[in-house]
Amino acid sequence: AAAAPEAAESVAAAFGFSRPMARALVARGLTDRADIEKFLQPRLADLTDPFVLPGMAPAVEIILQHIEQGSAILVYGDYDVDGVTATALMIQVLSELGAVASPFLPHRIEDGYGLNVETLHRCVEAYRPNLIITVDCGTSSVEAVKEAARLGIDVVVTDHHEPAAEGVAGACAIVNPKLGNCPEEIRMLAGVGVAFKVCHGLVKAARQRKLEAAEKLDLKTFMELVAVGTVADIVPLLQENRILVYHGLHLLNRTQSVGLRTLIEAAGITGPVDTYHIGFIIGPRINAAGRLGNADAALELVLTEQEPRARILAQQLDEASRKRQEIEDKIVSEACEDLDARFEADRDFGLVVAHANWHAGVIGIVASRIASRYNRPVVVIGMDEDGVGRGSCRSIPGFDLLSHLQQCAPMLRRYGGHAMAAGLEVDQARIAEFSTRFNEVCAATLSQADQRRQLQVDAWITPGDIGDPLYHDQNRLRPFGHANPLPVWAMRNVTPLFPARVIGGKHLKLLFSMGGKQREAIGFGMGERDVPAGPLDIAFNLILNRYNGQEYLQLHLQDFRAAQPAT
Repeated sequence: AAAAPEAAESVAAAFGFSRPMARALVARGLTDRADIEKFLQPRLADLTDPFVLPGMAPAVEIILQHIEQGSAILVYGDYDVDGVTATALMIQVLSELGAVASPFLPHRIEDGYGLNVETLHRCVEAYRPNLIITVDCGTSSVEAVKEAARLGIDVVVTDHHEPAAEGVAGACAIVNPKLGNCPEEIRMLAGVGVAFKVCHGLVKAARQRKLEAAEKLDLKTFMELVAVGTVADIVPLLQENRILVYHGLHLLNRTQSVGLRTLIEAAGITGPVDTYHIGFIIGPRINAAGRLGNADAALELVLTEQEPRARILAQQLDEASRKRQEIEDKIVSEACEDLDARFEADRDFGLVVAHANWHAGVIGIVASRIASRYNRPVVVIGMDEDGVGRGSCRSIPGFDLLSHLQQCAPMLRRYGGHAMAAGLEVDQARIAEFSTRFNEVCAATLSQADQRRQLQVDAWITPGDIGDPLYHDQNRLRPFGHANPLPVWAMRNVTPLFPARVIGGKHLKLLFSMGGKQREAIGFGMGERDVPAGPLDIAFNLILNRYNGQEYLQLHLQDFRAAQPAT
Protein backbone atom coordinates (compact mmCIF):
# COMPACT_ATOMS: atom_id res chain seq x y z
CA ALA A 1 0.00 0.00 0.00
CA ALA A 2 2.88 2.34 0.80
CA ALA A 3 4.19 1.95 -2.77
CA ALA A 4 0.80 2.79 -4.33
CA PRO A 5 1.25 6.62 -4.47
CA GLU A 6 4.67 6.14 -6.08
CA ALA A 7 3.23 3.63 -8.57
CA ALA A 8 0.35 6.02 -9.39
CA GLU A 9 2.79 8.89 -10.03
CA SER A 10 4.77 6.64 -12.36
CA VAL A 11 1.61 5.59 -14.29
CA ALA A 12 0.43 9.23 -14.52
CA ALA A 13 3.79 10.34 -15.94
CA ALA A 14 4.18 7.45 -18.37
CA PHE A 15 0.68 7.54 -19.87
CA GLY A 16 -0.45 11.15 -19.41
CA PHE A 17 -3.19 10.26 -16.94
CA SER A 18 -4.50 12.56 -14.23
CA ARG A 19 -3.51 11.48 -10.72
CA PRO A 20 -7.03 10.25 -9.81
CA MET A 21 -7.15 8.09 -12.93
CA ALA A 22 -3.64 6.75 -12.29
CA ARG A 23 -4.64 5.84 -8.72
CA ALA A 24 -7.70 4.01 -10.10
CA LEU A 25 -5.54 1.99 -12.52
CA VAL A 26 -3.16 1.00 -9.72
CA ALA A 27 -6.15 0.02 -7.54
CA ARG A 28 -7.24 -2.31 -10.37
CA GLY A 29 -3.85 -3.97 -10.38
CA LEU A 30 -2.51 -2.27 -13.51
CA THR A 31 1.02 -1.16 -12.67
CA ASP A 32 3.22 -2.90 -15.25
CA ARG A 33 3.92 -0.64 -18.21
CA ALA A 34 3.60 -3.41 -20.82
CA ASP A 35 0.31 -4.63 -19.30
CA ILE A 36 -1.12 -1.08 -19.31
CA GLU A 37 -0.10 -0.56 -22.94
CA LYS A 38 -1.82 -3.82 -23.93
CA PHE A 39 -4.91 -2.83 -21.94
CA LEU A 40 -5.17 0.65 -23.46
CA GLN A 41 -4.41 -0.51 -27.01
CA PRO A 42 -6.03 -3.93 -27.52
CA ARG A 43 -4.43 -5.40 -30.67
CA LEU A 44 -5.77 -8.19 -32.87
CA ALA A 45 -2.17 -9.38 -33.17
CA ASP A 46 -2.30 -10.28 -29.45
CA LEU A 47 -5.11 -12.82 -29.94
CA THR A 48 -3.96 -16.35 -29.12
CA ASP A 49 -3.51 -18.89 -31.87
CA PRO A 50 -6.85 -20.74 -32.28
CA PHE A 51 -5.05 -24.08 -32.25
CA VAL A 52 -4.12 -23.51 -28.59
CA LEU A 53 -7.70 -24.54 -27.76
CA PRO A 54 -8.10 -28.26 -27.03
CA GLY A 55 -9.87 -30.14 -29.81
CA MET A 56 -9.33 -27.41 -32.40
CA ALA A 57 -7.16 -29.41 -34.82
CA PRO A 58 -9.56 -32.39 -35.18
CA ALA A 59 -12.59 -30.05 -35.27
CA VAL A 60 -11.14 -28.02 -38.13
CA GLU A 61 -10.08 -31.15 -40.02
CA ILE A 62 -13.54 -32.74 -39.77
CA ILE A 63 -15.37 -29.54 -40.79
CA LEU A 64 -13.09 -28.92 -43.80
CA GLN A 65 -13.51 -32.54 -44.94
CA HIS A 66 -17.29 -32.14 -44.89
CA ILE A 67 -17.07 -28.81 -46.77
CA GLU A 68 -14.89 -30.42 -49.46
CA GLN A 69 -17.31 -33.38 -49.74
CA GLY A 70 -20.32 -31.06 -50.12
CA SER A 71 -21.95 -32.55 -47.00
CA ALA A 72 -25.11 -31.11 -45.48
CA ILE A 73 -24.00 -29.25 -42.34
CA LEU A 74 -26.35 -28.19 -39.53
CA VAL A 75 -25.29 -25.45 -37.12
CA TYR A 76 -27.17 -26.13 -33.86
CA GLY A 77 -27.26 -23.02 -31.68
CA ASP A 78 -28.95 -21.60 -28.61
CA TYR A 79 -31.81 -19.13 -28.10
CA ASP A 80 -29.94 -16.40 -26.20
CA VAL A 81 -27.87 -13.54 -27.67
CA ASP A 82 -24.63 -15.49 -27.37
CA GLY A 83 -26.18 -18.48 -29.15
CA VAL A 84 -27.89 -16.41 -31.86
CA THR A 85 -24.74 -14.41 -32.71
CA ALA A 86 -22.58 -17.56 -32.62
CA THR A 87 -24.99 -19.30 -35.00
CA ALA A 88 -25.05 -16.33 -37.39
CA LEU A 89 -21.24 -16.10 -37.33
CA MET A 90 -20.72 -19.82 -38.00
CA ILE A 91 -23.34 -19.92 -40.81
CA GLN A 92 -21.85 -16.89 -42.59
CA VAL A 93 -18.26 -18.13 -42.39
CA LEU A 94 -19.15 -21.69 -43.45
CA SER A 95 -21.20 -20.35 -46.38
CA GLU A 96 -18.34 -18.11 -47.52
CA LEU A 97 -16.05 -21.15 -47.42
CA GLY A 98 -18.44 -22.93 -49.79
CA ALA A 99 -20.29 -25.11 -47.26
CA VAL A 100 -23.91 -26.23 -47.58
CA ALA A 101 -24.96 -25.09 -44.10
CA SER A 102 -28.31 -24.56 -42.36
CA PRO A 103 -29.00 -23.04 -38.91
CA PHE A 104 -31.24 -24.47 -36.19
CA LEU A 105 -32.21 -22.79 -32.93
CA PRO A 106 -34.06 -24.86 -30.31
CA HIS A 107 -37.35 -23.61 -28.87
CA ARG A 108 -36.81 -22.57 -25.26
CA ILE A 109 -39.98 -24.22 -23.93
CA GLU A 110 -40.48 -27.19 -26.29
CA ASP A 111 -36.81 -28.20 -26.74
CA GLY A 112 -35.02 -26.67 -23.78
CA TYR A 113 -31.31 -25.92 -23.65
CA GLY A 114 -28.77 -27.92 -25.63
CA LEU A 115 -28.88 -30.84 -28.02
CA ASN A 116 -31.25 -33.59 -26.86
CA VAL A 117 -32.33 -36.86 -28.52
CA GLU A 118 -35.89 -35.79 -29.35
CA THR A 119 -34.79 -32.51 -30.98
CA LEU A 120 -31.97 -34.33 -32.78
CA HIS A 121 -34.52 -36.61 -34.46
CA ARG A 122 -36.54 -33.57 -35.55
CA CYS A 123 -33.40 -31.97 -37.03
CA VAL A 124 -32.43 -35.18 -38.85
CA GLU A 125 -35.90 -35.43 -40.40
CA ALA A 126 -35.90 -31.77 -41.50
CA TYR A 127 -32.28 -31.27 -42.61
CA ARG A 128 -30.69 -34.73 -43.16
CA PRO A 129 -27.27 -33.47 -41.95
CA ASN A 130 -24.00 -35.36 -42.36
CA LEU A 131 -22.36 -33.08 -39.78
CA ILE A 132 -23.79 -31.17 -36.82
CA ILE A 133 -21.75 -28.29 -35.37
CA THR A 134 -23.05 -27.05 -32.04
CA VAL A 135 -22.39 -23.49 -30.90
CA ASP A 136 -22.79 -22.29 -27.29
CA CYS A 137 -23.99 -25.76 -26.23
CA GLY A 138 -23.36 -29.49 -26.54
CA THR A 139 -20.57 -30.25 -24.04
CA SER A 140 -22.81 -32.48 -21.91
CA SER A 141 -25.23 -33.69 -24.61
CA VAL A 142 -24.04 -37.26 -24.00
CA GLU A 143 -27.13 -39.19 -25.16
CA ALA A 144 -27.86 -37.01 -28.20
CA VAL A 145 -24.28 -37.25 -29.47
CA LYS A 146 -24.38 -41.04 -28.96
CA GLU A 147 -27.63 -41.20 -30.95
CA ALA A 148 -26.13 -39.04 -33.73
CA ALA A 149 -23.20 -41.45 -34.00
CA ARG A 150 -25.64 -44.38 -34.25
CA LEU A 151 -27.34 -42.55 -37.12
CA GLY A 152 -23.98 -42.03 -38.85
CA ILE A 153 -23.86 -38.27 -38.19
CA ASP A 154 -20.60 -36.59 -37.13
CA VAL A 155 -20.86 -34.05 -34.30
CA VAL A 156 -18.38 -31.25 -33.56
CA VAL A 157 -19.12 -29.40 -30.31
CA THR A 158 -18.09 -25.75 -29.83
CA ASP A 159 -19.07 -24.46 -26.40
CA HIS A 160 -17.91 -22.55 -23.32
CA HIS A 161 -20.01 -24.09 -20.55
CA GLU A 162 -18.64 -26.16 -17.69
CA PRO A 163 -19.47 -29.89 -18.05
CA ALA A 164 -22.72 -30.77 -16.29
CA ALA A 165 -23.42 -33.81 -14.11
CA GLU A 166 -24.08 -35.94 -17.23
CA GLY A 167 -20.37 -35.73 -18.10
CA VAL A 168 -18.74 -34.87 -21.43
CA ALA A 169 -20.24 -35.97 -24.75
CA GLY A 170 -18.24 -38.35 -26.95
CA ALA A 171 -18.30 -36.06 -30.00
CA CYS A 172 -15.88 -36.34 -32.93
CA ALA A 173 -14.26 -33.19 -31.54
CA ILE A 174 -15.05 -30.77 -28.71
CA VAL A 175 -13.68 -27.23 -28.66
CA ASN A 176 -14.36 -25.86 -25.19
CA PRO A 177 -11.85 -23.74 -23.24
CA LYS A 178 -13.31 -25.06 -19.96
CA LEU A 179 -11.87 -28.49 -20.84
CA GLY A 180 -8.13 -29.11 -20.61
CA ASN A 181 -5.57 -26.69 -19.23
CA CYS A 182 -6.44 -23.63 -21.28
CA PRO A 183 -4.75 -20.29 -20.55
CA GLU A 184 -7.01 -18.06 -18.43
CA GLU A 185 -7.39 -15.46 -21.20
CA ILE A 186 -9.26 -17.98 -23.38
CA ARG A 187 -11.06 -19.85 -20.58
CA MET A 188 -13.30 -16.79 -20.21
CA LEU A 189 -14.48 -16.70 -23.85
CA ALA A 190 -18.23 -16.55 -24.55
CA GLY A 191 -19.85 -19.10 -26.87
CA VAL A 192 -19.55 -16.67 -29.79
CA GLY A 193 -15.89 -16.15 -28.87
CA VAL A 194 -15.25 -19.90 -29.10
CA ALA A 195 -17.14 -20.00 -32.43
CA PHE A 196 -14.92 -17.14 -33.67
CA LYS A 197 -11.79 -19.09 -32.70
CA VAL A 198 -13.10 -22.12 -34.62
CA CYS A 199 -13.79 -19.90 -37.65
CA HIS A 200 -10.28 -18.46 -37.33
CA GLY A 201 -8.88 -22.00 -37.22
CA LEU A 202 -10.95 -22.96 -40.29
CA VAL A 203 -9.78 -19.97 -42.33
CA LYS A 204 -6.16 -20.49 -41.30
CA ALA A 205 -6.20 -24.18 -42.26
CA ALA A 206 -8.18 -23.52 -45.47
CA ARG A 207 -5.60 -20.94 -46.57
CA GLN A 208 -2.84 -23.47 -45.98
CA ARG A 209 -4.78 -25.76 -48.34
CA LYS A 210 -4.90 -22.90 -50.88
CA LEU A 211 -8.71 -22.74 -50.74
CA GLU A 212 -9.55 -19.66 -52.82
CA ALA A 213 -12.63 -18.74 -50.80
CA ALA A 214 -10.52 -18.57 -47.62
CA GLU A 215 -8.08 -16.11 -49.22
CA LYS A 216 -10.94 -13.65 -49.82
CA LEU A 217 -12.58 -14.11 -46.41
CA ASP A 218 -11.90 -11.30 -43.91
CA LEU A 219 -12.87 -12.54 -40.43
CA LYS A 220 -12.63 -9.02 -39.00
CA THR A 221 -15.92 -8.15 -40.76
CA PHE A 222 -17.77 -10.51 -38.38
CA MET A 223 -16.36 -9.07 -35.15
CA GLU A 224 -19.44 -6.95 -34.47
CA LEU A 225 -21.37 -10.19 -33.90
CA VAL A 226 -18.65 -11.35 -31.50
CA ALA A 227 -18.87 -8.07 -29.58
CA VAL A 228 -22.68 -8.24 -29.24
CA GLY A 229 -22.69 -11.87 -28.04
CA THR A 230 -19.73 -11.44 -25.70
CA VAL A 231 -21.07 -8.34 -23.94
CA ALA A 232 -24.60 -9.78 -23.67
CA ASP A 233 -23.29 -13.01 -22.09
CA ILE A 234 -21.65 -10.99 -19.27
CA VAL A 235 -18.23 -12.64 -19.47
CA PRO A 236 -15.18 -10.71 -18.19
CA LEU A 237 -14.16 -7.96 -20.62
CA LEU A 238 -10.46 -8.58 -20.11
CA GLN A 239 -7.63 -9.97 -22.24
CA GLU A 240 -8.99 -11.92 -25.24
CA ASN A 241 -12.59 -10.75 -24.73
CA ARG A 242 -11.44 -7.16 -24.41
CA ILE A 243 -9.63 -7.35 -27.76
CA LEU A 244 -12.65 -8.90 -29.49
CA VAL A 245 -15.15 -6.41 -28.06
CA TYR A 246 -12.89 -3.36 -28.58
CA HIS A 247 -12.55 -4.05 -32.30
CA GLY A 248 -16.12 -5.36 -32.65
CA LEU A 249 -17.52 -2.11 -31.27
CA HIS A 250 -15.54 -0.06 -33.79
CA LEU A 251 -17.12 -2.16 -36.54
CA LEU A 252 -20.63 -2.00 -35.01
CA ASN A 253 -20.50 1.80 -35.12
CA ARG A 254 -20.08 1.73 -38.90
CA THR A 255 -21.89 -1.55 -39.47
CA GLN A 256 -22.69 -2.81 -42.95
CA SER A 257 -25.17 -5.31 -41.46
CA VAL A 258 -28.67 -4.33 -42.55
CA GLY A 259 -30.21 -6.21 -39.60
CA LEU A 260 -28.01 -4.74 -36.88
CA ARG A 261 -28.27 -1.21 -38.32
CA THR A 262 -32.08 -1.48 -38.46
CA LEU A 263 -32.21 -2.81 -34.89
CA ILE A 264 -30.05 0.09 -33.65
CA GLU A 265 -32.29 2.62 -35.43
CA ALA A 266 -35.52 0.97 -34.23
CA ALA A 267 -34.26 1.02 -30.64
CA GLY A 268 -33.74 4.80 -30.89
CA ILE A 269 -29.99 4.70 -30.17
CA THR A 270 -28.28 7.96 -31.10
CA GLY A 271 -24.56 8.66 -30.85
CA PRO A 272 -21.85 6.01 -30.54
CA VAL A 273 -22.99 2.46 -29.72
CA ASP A 274 -21.24 1.23 -26.57
CA THR A 275 -21.34 -1.80 -24.28
CA TYR A 276 -24.18 -0.15 -22.35
CA HIS A 277 -26.36 -0.17 -25.48
CA ILE A 278 -25.53 -3.81 -26.19
CA GLY A 279 -26.21 -4.90 -22.60
CA PHE A 280 -29.40 -2.94 -22.00
CA ILE A 281 -30.96 -2.14 -25.40
CA ILE A 282 -29.68 -4.32 -28.27
CA GLY A 283 -29.11 -7.55 -26.33
CA PRO A 284 -32.53 -7.64 -24.61
CA ARG A 285 -34.25 -7.17 -27.99
CA ILE A 286 -32.34 -10.05 -29.60
CA ASN A 287 -33.01 -12.10 -26.46
CA ALA A 288 -36.69 -11.29 -26.28
CA ALA A 289 -37.89 -13.61 -29.08
CA GLY A 290 -36.03 -16.61 -27.63
CA ARG A 291 -37.16 -15.86 -24.09
CA LEU A 292 -40.80 -16.06 -25.10
CA GLY A 293 -40.33 -19.12 -27.31
CA ASN A 294 -38.62 -19.12 -30.70
CA ALA A 295 -35.46 -17.11 -31.48
CA ASP A 296 -35.71 -17.54 -35.28
CA ALA A 297 -36.82 -13.93 -35.82
CA ALA A 298 -33.67 -12.68 -34.05
CA LEU A 299 -31.43 -14.89 -36.17
CA GLU A 300 -33.20 -13.88 -39.37
CA LEU A 301 -32.79 -10.20 -38.48
CA VAL A 302 -29.05 -10.58 -37.87
CA LEU A 303 -28.61 -12.41 -41.20
CA THR A 304 -31.02 -10.53 -43.51
CA GLU A 305 -29.84 -8.18 -46.24
CA GLN A 306 -33.36 -6.93 -47.06
CA GLU A 307 -34.24 -3.58 -45.42
CA PRO A 308 -38.05 -3.94 -45.55
CA ARG A 309 -37.82 -7.38 -43.94
CA ALA A 310 -35.34 -6.07 -41.37
CA ARG A 311 -37.77 -3.31 -40.34
CA ILE A 312 -40.59 -5.84 -39.82
CA LEU A 313 -38.34 -8.14 -37.76
CA ALA A 314 -36.92 -5.27 -35.68
CA GLN A 315 -40.51 -4.19 -34.89
CA GLN A 316 -41.36 -7.77 -33.84
CA LEU A 317 -38.37 -7.90 -31.51
CA ASP A 318 -39.27 -4.49 -30.07
CA GLU A 319 -42.80 -5.72 -29.28
CA ALA A 320 -41.46 -9.01 -27.86
CA SER A 321 -39.08 -7.03 -25.64
CA ARG A 322 -41.94 -4.91 -24.26
CA LYS A 323 -44.05 -8.00 -23.63
CA ARG A 324 -41.11 -9.72 -21.92
CA GLN A 325 -40.64 -6.67 -19.69
CA GLU A 326 -44.29 -6.76 -18.61
CA ILE A 327 -44.13 -10.48 -17.79
CA GLU A 328 -40.82 -10.02 -15.96
CA ASP A 329 -42.12 -7.12 -13.82
CA LYS A 330 -45.18 -9.15 -12.82
CA ILE A 331 -43.07 -12.18 -11.78
CA VAL A 332 -40.59 -10.01 -9.86
CA SER A 333 -43.48 -8.41 -7.97
CA GLU A 334 -44.99 -11.81 -7.08
CA ALA A 335 -41.63 -13.35 -6.13
CA CYS A 336 -40.68 -10.42 -3.90
CA GLU A 337 -44.09 -10.45 -2.23
CA ASP A 338 -43.51 -14.13 -1.40
CA LEU A 339 -39.92 -13.61 -0.19
CA ASP A 340 -40.60 -10.39 1.75
CA ALA A 341 -43.19 -12.25 3.82
CA ARG A 342 -40.70 -14.90 4.98
CA PHE A 343 -37.16 -13.59 4.51
CA GLU A 344 -34.93 -13.47 7.59
CA ALA A 345 -31.39 -12.22 6.98
CA ASP A 346 -29.74 -14.40 9.65
CA ARG A 347 -31.53 -17.58 8.51
CA ASP A 348 -31.95 -17.39 4.72
CA PHE A 349 -28.71 -17.59 2.72
CA GLY A 350 -29.87 -19.35 -0.46
CA LEU A 351 -33.31 -18.35 -1.77
CA VAL A 352 -35.65 -20.60 -3.75
CA VAL A 353 -38.97 -19.30 -5.05
CA ALA A 354 -41.37 -21.21 -7.35
CA HIS A 355 -44.74 -20.73 -9.02
CA ALA A 356 -46.83 -22.79 -11.43
CA ASN A 357 -47.62 -19.91 -13.79
CA TRP A 358 -44.23 -18.28 -14.20
CA HIS A 359 -42.89 -18.15 -17.75
CA ALA A 360 -39.66 -20.16 -17.97
CA GLY A 361 -38.29 -17.77 -20.60
CA VAL A 362 -37.93 -14.75 -18.32
CA ILE A 363 -37.08 -16.27 -14.94
CA GLY A 364 -33.33 -15.80 -15.54
CA ILE A 365 -33.71 -12.01 -15.57
CA VAL A 366 -36.06 -12.26 -12.59
CA ALA A 367 -33.43 -14.27 -10.67
CA SER A 368 -30.80 -11.60 -11.40
CA ARG A 369 -33.03 -8.85 -10.06
CA ILE A 370 -33.91 -10.81 -6.91
CA ALA A 371 -30.25 -11.77 -6.24
CA SER A 372 -29.37 -8.08 -6.46
CA ARG A 373 -32.25 -7.02 -4.19
CA TYR A 374 -31.58 -9.57 -1.39
CA ASN A 375 -27.82 -9.98 -1.94
CA ARG A 376 -28.25 -13.77 -1.86
CA PRO A 377 -27.86 -16.61 -4.40
CA VAL A 378 -31.31 -17.20 -5.90
CA VAL A 379 -33.16 -19.99 -7.73
CA VAL A 380 -36.40 -18.98 -9.49
CA ILE A 381 -38.51 -21.92 -10.70
CA GLY A 382 -41.38 -22.01 -13.19
CA MET A 383 -43.46 -25.19 -13.54
CA ASP A 384 -44.48 -26.95 -16.75
CA GLU A 385 -47.68 -28.96 -17.22
CA ASP A 386 -45.84 -32.23 -16.49
CA GLY A 387 -44.97 -31.18 -12.95
CA VAL A 388 -41.32 -30.47 -13.77
CA GLY A 389 -39.81 -27.25 -12.48
CA ARG A 390 -37.33 -25.39 -14.69
CA GLY A 391 -35.13 -23.12 -12.64
CA SER A 392 -32.79 -20.23 -13.35
CA CYS A 393 -30.09 -19.62 -10.76
CA ARG A 394 -28.09 -16.43 -10.20
CA SER A 395 -25.27 -15.81 -7.78
CA ILE A 396 -23.64 -12.93 -5.93
CA PRO A 397 -19.98 -11.84 -6.30
CA GLY A 398 -17.49 -14.35 -4.87
CA PHE A 399 -19.98 -17.22 -4.53
CA ASP A 400 -19.54 -20.30 -6.76
CA LEU A 401 -23.10 -21.29 -7.59
CA LEU A 402 -22.28 -24.44 -9.56
CA SER A 403 -20.26 -26.08 -6.78
CA HIS A 404 -23.13 -25.52 -4.32
CA LEU A 405 -25.69 -26.95 -6.74
CA GLN A 406 -23.50 -30.05 -6.98
CA GLN A 407 -24.17 -30.59 -3.27
CA CYS A 408 -27.90 -30.64 -4.10
CA ALA A 409 -27.53 -33.02 -7.06
CA PRO A 410 -29.55 -35.95 -5.58
CA MET A 411 -32.67 -33.75 -5.53
CA LEU A 412 -32.30 -32.48 -9.10
CA ARG A 413 -33.15 -34.04 -12.46
CA ARG A 414 -30.32 -32.09 -14.10
CA TYR A 415 -28.32 -28.89 -13.70
CA GLY A 416 -25.42 -27.03 -15.30
CA GLY A 417 -23.89 -23.62 -15.84
CA HIS A 418 -21.21 -21.37 -14.35
CA ALA A 419 -20.11 -19.94 -11.01
CA MET A 420 -22.45 -16.94 -11.47
CA ALA A 421 -25.39 -18.40 -13.42
CA ALA A 422 -26.90 -21.84 -13.86
CA GLY A 423 -30.04 -23.70 -14.89
CA LEU A 424 -31.74 -26.75 -13.41
CA GLU A 425 -34.71 -29.09 -13.59
CA VAL A 426 -36.42 -30.42 -10.48
CA ASP A 427 -39.59 -32.45 -9.89
CA GLN A 428 -42.32 -30.38 -8.26
CA ALA A 429 -42.55 -32.90 -5.38
CA ARG A 430 -38.89 -32.25 -4.47
CA ILE A 431 -38.82 -28.44 -4.58
CA ALA A 432 -39.33 -28.05 -0.80
CA GLU A 433 -36.57 -30.56 -0.08
CA PHE A 434 -34.24 -28.85 -2.57
CA SER A 435 -35.05 -25.43 -1.10
CA THR A 436 -34.03 -26.59 2.39
CA ARG A 437 -30.83 -28.23 1.15
CA PHE A 438 -29.85 -25.26 -1.03
CA ASN A 439 -30.22 -22.91 1.94
CA GLU A 440 -28.10 -25.25 4.09
CA VAL A 441 -25.18 -25.45 1.64
CA CYS A 442 -25.31 -21.69 1.01
CA ALA A 443 -25.39 -21.01 4.76
CA ALA A 444 -22.28 -23.15 5.29
CA THR A 445 -20.38 -20.73 3.05
CA LEU A 446 -22.10 -17.41 3.69
CA SER A 447 -23.26 -17.41 7.33
CA GLN A 448 -19.88 -16.33 8.69
CA ALA A 449 -19.29 -13.75 5.96
CA ASP A 450 -20.14 -10.05 6.15
CA GLN A 451 -23.48 -9.87 4.32
CA ARG A 452 -23.44 -6.12 3.87
CA ARG A 453 -23.16 -4.96 0.28
CA GLN A 454 -19.73 -3.71 -0.60
CA LEU A 455 -19.07 -0.98 -3.12
CA GLN A 456 -15.59 -1.03 -4.61
CA VAL A 457 -14.29 2.54 -4.92
CA ASP A 458 -11.61 3.09 -7.56
CA ALA A 459 -10.28 6.33 -6.07
CA TRP A 460 -11.21 9.09 -3.62
CA ILE A 461 -11.10 12.45 -5.37
CA THR A 462 -11.77 16.12 -4.68
CA PRO A 463 -14.47 18.40 -6.17
CA GLY A 464 -11.82 20.10 -8.31
CA ASP A 465 -10.99 16.80 -10.02
CA ILE A 466 -14.41 16.65 -11.71
CA GLY A 467 -14.19 17.85 -15.28
CA ASP A 468 -13.59 16.93 -18.89
CA PRO A 469 -9.99 15.69 -18.35
CA LEU A 470 -11.12 13.03 -15.84
CA TYR A 471 -14.03 12.02 -18.08
CA HIS A 472 -11.70 11.64 -21.09
CA ASP A 473 -9.19 9.74 -18.93
CA GLN A 474 -11.77 7.17 -17.85
CA ASN A 475 -12.91 6.73 -21.47
CA ARG A 476 -9.46 5.35 -22.29
CA LEU A 477 -10.48 2.27 -20.25
CA ARG A 478 -13.43 1.47 -22.56
CA PRO A 479 -15.03 -0.92 -23.34
CA PHE A 480 -16.58 -1.20 -19.88
CA GLY A 481 -18.38 -4.30 -18.68
CA HIS A 482 -18.04 -7.31 -16.41
CA ALA A 483 -14.62 -7.30 -14.63
CA ASN A 484 -13.83 -3.88 -16.14
CA PRO A 485 -16.64 -1.70 -14.79
CA LEU A 486 -17.06 2.02 -15.20
CA PRO A 487 -14.88 3.63 -12.49
CA VAL A 488 -16.57 4.40 -9.18
CA TRP A 489 -15.28 7.70 -7.81
CA ALA A 490 -15.85 8.82 -4.23
CA MET A 491 -15.74 12.21 -2.57
CA ARG A 492 -15.78 13.22 1.09
CA ASN A 493 -17.53 16.02 2.87
CA VAL A 494 -19.59 17.62 0.09
CA THR A 495 -22.77 19.52 0.94
CA PRO A 496 -25.79 19.71 -1.41
CA LEU A 497 -26.68 23.25 -2.47
CA PHE A 498 -30.39 22.53 -1.96
CA PRO A 499 -32.50 19.85 -0.27
CA ALA A 500 -32.75 16.63 -2.30
CA ARG A 501 -35.67 16.33 -4.74
CA VAL A 502 -37.45 13.19 -5.94
CA ILE A 503 -37.89 13.18 -9.72
CA GLY A 504 -39.83 10.76 -11.92
CA GLY A 505 -41.48 9.37 -8.80
CA LYS A 506 -38.50 7.24 -7.75
CA HIS A 507 -35.17 8.95 -8.48
CA LEU A 508 -33.16 11.29 -6.25
CA LYS A 509 -31.68 14.55 -7.52
CA LEU A 510 -29.00 16.56 -5.73
CA LEU A 511 -26.97 19.59 -6.75
CA PHE A 512 -23.37 20.23 -5.67
CA SER A 513 -20.82 22.96 -6.30
CA MET A 514 -17.67 21.35 -7.69
CA GLY A 515 -14.68 23.10 -9.19
CA GLY A 516 -16.60 26.34 -9.65
CA LYS A 517 -19.51 24.65 -11.43
CA GLN A 518 -22.84 23.26 -10.34
CA ARG A 519 -22.91 19.51 -10.82
CA GLU A 520 -26.09 17.45 -10.96
CA ALA A 521 -26.14 14.11 -9.12
CA ILE A 522 -28.87 11.55 -9.84
CA GLY A 523 -29.57 8.53 -7.64
CA PHE A 524 -31.61 6.17 -9.82
CA GLY A 525 -34.15 4.20 -7.79
CA MET A 526 -33.03 5.99 -4.59
CA GLY A 527 -36.15 8.14 -4.22
CA GLU A 528 -37.22 6.41 -1.00
CA ARG A 529 -33.87 6.90 0.76
CA ASP A 530 -33.48 9.59 3.40
CA VAL A 531 -30.66 12.04 2.72
CA PRO A 532 -28.81 13.00 5.94
CA ALA A 533 -28.65 16.71 6.70
CA GLY A 534 -25.28 18.39 6.27
CA PRO A 535 -22.17 17.23 4.41
CA LEU A 536 -22.11 13.84 2.66
CA ASP A 537 -19.65 11.26 1.42
CA ILE A 538 -20.77 10.21 -2.06
CA ALA A 539 -19.77 7.44 -4.49
CA PHE A 540 -20.68 7.84 -8.16
CA ASN A 541 -20.02 7.17 -11.84
CA LEU A 542 -19.11 10.15 -14.01
CA ILE A 543 -21.39 10.24 -17.07
CA LEU A 544 -21.78 12.51 -20.09
CA ASN A 545 -25.50 13.28 -20.17
CA ARG A 546 -27.16 14.31 -23.44
CA TYR A 547 -30.41 16.24 -23.04
CA ASN A 548 -32.24 18.72 -25.29
CA GLY A 549 -29.26 18.99 -27.61
CA GLN A 550 -26.87 19.75 -24.76
CA GLU A 551 -24.06 17.65 -23.27
CA TYR A 552 -22.86 17.98 -19.68
CA LEU A 553 -21.15 15.88 -17.03
CA GLN A 554 -23.48 14.28 -14.51
CA LEU A 555 -22.85 12.21 -11.37
CA HIS A 556 -24.76 8.92 -11.18
CA LEU A 557 -24.87 8.16 -7.47
CA GLN A 558 -24.01 4.62 -6.41
CA ASP A 559 -24.25 5.35 -2.66
CA PHE A 560 -24.07 8.13 -0.09
CA ARG A 561 -23.77 8.54 3.68
CA ALA A 562 -23.35 11.28 6.28
CA ALA A 563 -19.76 12.53 6.01
CA GLN A 564 -17.25 10.51 8.05
CA PRO A 565 -13.62 11.26 8.89
CA ALA A 566 -11.11 9.59 6.57
CA THR A 567 -9.53 6.48 8.13
